[in-house]
Amino acid sequence: MNFAKRLATVITLAALCACSGGGSPLGAAAPLGAVASLDSFSARGFAADPSGSPRGKIQHVVIILQENRSTDNLFHGLPGADTANSGLDSNGNVVQLKQEPLVEIYDFAHTHKAFLNAYDNGKMDGANLNKAQCGISPECKALPPDLNYAYVQRSDIAEYFTLAEEYAFGDRMFQTNQGQSYPAHQFIIAGTSEPSVGSDLFVSENPFLGGINVGCKAPKSSRVLEIEPNGKEDLTTYPCFEHATLMDLLDAKHRTWKYYTNASDSVWNGPNSIKHIRFGAGWKNVVVPESRVLRDIASGHLADVAWVNPNSDESDHPGVTNGTGPAWVASIVNAIGKSGYWKNTAIFVSWDDWGGLYDHVAPTIYDSYEYGLRVPLVVVSPYAKRGYVSHVTHDFGSILKFTEETFGLPSLGFADARADDLSDCFNFGGPARTFQAIPSRHDAQYFLSQPEPAGPADSD
Repeated sequence: MNFAKRLATVITLAALCACSGGGSPLGAAAPLGAVASLDSFSARGFAADPSGSPRGKIQHVVIILQENRSTDNLFHGLPGADTANSGLDSNGNVVQLKQEPLVEIYDFAHTHKAFLNAYDNGKMDGANLNKAQCGISPECKALPPDLNYAYVQRSDIAEYFTLAEEYAFGDRMFQTNQGQSYPAHQFIIAGTSEPSVGSDLFVSENPFLGGINVGCKAPKSSRVLEIEPNGKEDLTTYPCFEHATLMDLLDAKHRTWKYYTNASDSVWNGPNSIKHIRFGAGWKNVVVPESRVLRDIASGHLADVAWVNPNSDESDHPGVTNGTGPAWVASIVNAIGKSGYWKNTAIFVSWDDWGGLYDHVAPTIYDSYEYGLRVPLVVVSPYAKRGYVSHVTHDFGSILKFTEETFGLPSLGFADARADDLSDCFNFGGPARTFQAIPSRHDAQYFLSQPEPAGPADSD
């Protein structure tokens, strides 16, 4: 079977899963039957919601994915949200969370093993086992223990608090996967990190052996670990995969998409590891550098669906960020808010993984690799509930499901099939809210004028 036919089969199976009312979260093939038209799908979750449906009101979805923060760490003290002042360590001690600046010189392990340490079978008492390690600062030497039991001082992240208090915030948002950035950026475009159609494996860590270049153009020596259903990480594969993504469903409905990223070969570039996108027509929609999203908004070229990733400076990644992440996110929100796009756009701001930082809420475990720990979620839209804190369980699949329902797409049959659709965060039955600019230290022109930082975005 040639690739075009194989990809069509994948999309057909996704449609069949959606038509049967669920789908296989692990990508198992659906029973064969009549092929459902992509046009036949409606906003399934919102249809029964008295607050209304996004269909017809939302025409643009923007997914901003920041880096490596837990909910307890970044939104400590947000009114109405479940955040902690202290946590347990593996010795049964109560550790008080300390206030820290956003800009730090250290980083923390956030591999699958680090997740298992922190989670500790639901006791959430092993974050201290994930020791601090030096970031890129030459000043970073010996580091004291328990640095990951911390929260960011509010003055450094004022833009985030303004967004969360003005719009909707999810305090039960979980990273779908139990590992690092690289597989997380697969889940946010596809709801899975399976290496091939029908596999029962997940790609589970960042690639190694190939240097800083990752994905389908990485050196042949490059490998990435896979996790088996029994939880073992004994297998490896080349970091170039083949399965359906949300981009494919959008293409099939003639919907536009763009993926803004800091580099073509970064671990933060999900499409770079999907073979038919990397070597196909879709690669033209992968936009480098990420700041071009601001030009596209200003010039009236915002795609129907846009993924936006930061560069290392603009990220919130411990040991890497220069602290401009909150202003970077605010610059995108303000650009949309001041444009004609505001009245029909939903913006989702989340973080790709917990970064090894303490969080006290135990996730639901579905299999050997899903869910991971809590990450923040901010929902910005003229229809988002004002000052609302959602206690409903969400994950990356929820963002995919909202997008599928908004544009009448079938389910991919992975995390999106199991997830909720974020309907509790919206009121589509009411009028669109007038945008009020988010006060920020930097605007769009600042970010458009900054040179791209040298070096990899994230290699841990």
